Amino acid sequence: MPTNKTAGLLLALLLAAAPARAQNPLSAIDWLSQSVSKPTAPAVSKGVTNGDVSVSVIGGTSQDAIGLLRSEVTGLPTNLWGLGNTDTIAATITKGQVTTLPALRGLLLSVLLAEATPPTDSGSGGKLLLARIDKLLDLGALDQARALLDASGARSPDLFRRSFDVALLTGEEDRGCRIMVSSPGLAPTFPARIFCLARSGDWNAAALTLRTAQALGYVTSEEDKLLSRFLDPYLYEGDPALTPPERVTPLAWRMLEAVGEPLPTSTLPIAFAHAELRPQVEWKSQIEAAERLARAGAITPNALLGLYTERAPAASGGVWDRVAAFQRFETALNSLQRLEIEKTLPDLWSRLAEVELESVFTELYGERLNALILNGEARRIAFEAGLLSPTFETVIKDYIPTSPREMFLIGLAKGKLAAIPAPDSLSRAIKPAFTGAPLSADLQTLLNENRTGEAILTAIDRIENGVHGNLTAVTDGLALLRAVGQEKIARRTALELLLLERRG
Repeated sequence: MPTNKTAGLLLALLLAAAPARAQNPLSAIDWLSQSVSKPTAPAVSKGVTNGDVSVSVIGGTSQDAIGLLRSEVTGLPTNLWGLGNTDTIAATITKGQVTTLPALRGLLLSVLLAEATPPTDSGSGGKLLLARIDKLLDLGALDQARALLDASGARSPDLFRRSFDVALLTGEEDRGCRIMVSSPGLAPTFPARIFCLARSGDWNAAALTLRTAQALGYVTSEEDKLLSRFLDPYLYEGDPALTPPERVTPLAWRMLEAVGEPLPTSTLPIAFAHAELRPQVEWKSQIEAAERLARAGAITPNALLGLYTERAPAASGGVWDRVAAFQRFETALNSLQRLEIEKTLPDLWSRLAEVELESVFTELYGERLNALILNGEARRIAFEAGLLSPTFETVIKDYIPTSPREMFLIGLAKGKLAAIPAPDSLSRAIKPAFTGAPLSADLQTLLNENRTGEAILTAIDRIENGVHGNLTAVTDGLALLRAVGQEKIARRTALELLLLERRG
């Protein structure tokens, strides 16, 4: 039994956390757990203001400057945000749609992870840092989000709740709980404290915390049912399963799993798919989650390769047919059996295209395939896979085109399209971007103000709109990428537009 001193401390912590329930959500990411409360900011004198004049701490370091990738790695300028406004930049990041093209996803990640001088109006609240982290969470890029959170220290309530949820989804919840306990500035909400007390083995304190919260009316009926079952699942044996919460958070998901009522992650935000990669999860679920994450560029192709080749398929149909096709092709490639490669490659390519995993394959095998002399359908696939690979420029050296389309693809890979006819409407939208099309006025204004980051984010959105038919936006976006020195990304993006079926 807990001592009177322990009980008093728990009650004090509960009362300190109580006001969190009346506050507005802390993030645009609506699946984040309310794991800690946000303290009320003390009243301060705002001083004199004048229109749009910005105020920041003299000599202070803004968290918005934190990044993982230096300018020489990304090719982006250190002064990425120029004369931009923090609120505008954060809103642009937040509202940007998730791109389906691998080259643009890579560029977006570079922008989000770049070390950069913060905007001139950046304060101490880290609003731009939070927007970048939230976009990473939205993309399912948990490893990158965790690295950025670690670089920030993640000790403010806003940052910690994101770090805690990443820990819950990656099987590191005990680490998250230890940080919560060791950081006096964090005020855990009731579900988070109860969960962490139970994870640490202090079931009596967890039960006392729940009873106190029930008495004070600080847990909802839904939370009460889940927490009660989490603390004593045997008491509810034979009872009907709980109704899944309308808003599934990582904390709720983990507790439902703990009581034997796991929710499938396939219908949840993509970040939840990481929970299916833990070693205790069945192989099929791991593969399906890895396919979803690899398709979104949220894990490396090698992570999916490892799962595909882990063991022999357990059955047939669906994911098992892809695994079998993958293993047959890899066996043929590793043993350099040309006839077997020509036989297995078209089958595998077709199966991967059905689930939009061609880019994963091309990153793994595009360069190796183009070192081989293949015939028939396998030759065409190897050519296109090479163009979709990071080493696309090497594919075109000795390749002889057999159609106007292949001529255009080779010219695009070289960045030399002036003398090559465009064979279709999409090509006619791509060609001007590489032959001197001027930038639209709004993008030119962004560049004139050194707002390179915003210009790139806008260009990504416009090209993505072009995937769904707005071809003028394709020209605009590709021209912008070239104007800011992202020539290779522009060419890769254009090749992906032509070679991948990403029309919605």
